[in-house]
Amino acid sequence: MSGGVLRVDPVACDGVGACALAAPALVDLDRWGYPLLPRRDLTGAEMPAALAAARACPRRALWLGAATGG
Repeated sequence: MSGGVLRVDPVACDGVGACALAAPALVDLDRWGYPLLPRRDLTGAEMPAALAAARACPRRALWLGAATGG
């Protein structure tokens, strides 16, 4: 069962990296500090980390979208 997809608005993101600090098992950073997110539906077990990453973003550039079913 999937819980959703973690998405980022690349225009709003400033590459602060707070999302990766809040959810290190889920969010990696590129060399400039911008998030690299899983390109798949999240599992139910990953949802708390995804919510923590989204809440940690000072620019509100991360959010949870609907699951794609794939």
